[in-house]
Amino acid sequence: QVGLVESGGGLVQAGGSLRLSCEASGRYYRINTMGWYRQASEKQRELVADITTRGSTRYADSVKGRFTISRDNARNTVYLQMTDMKPEDTAVYICGANVDATTLSTFDYWGQGTQVTVSS
Repeated sequence: QVGLVESGGGLVQAGGSLRLSCEASGRYYRINTMGWYRQASEKQRELVADITTRGSTRYADSVKGRFTISRDNARNTVYLQMTDMKPEDTAVYICGANVDATTLSTFDYWGQGTQVTVSS
């Protein structure tokens, strides 16, 4: 089993910044891609950004140039630095990780989410 614990959410004014963290723990063989997703009220979950073990990244068009994803493989932690935030960034941000539980099995795990609210 793998646990993902997020931290860093909260309330921020438009134009402000927040940094989210997500640490993975548990028993597994290897953590592969880690990422951040978000789900706003009455909307579908969407990818915000993800990052491979080698550091390749991809971003949603809506956050390019404003958000930066990074990871510390030694700490099994992924970060999301959010700047120039907008009210439309308001959502529950959820950490996800693709994990090789063993050399023969792979699963996707999710955190419980952290609320991010951007006031105008």
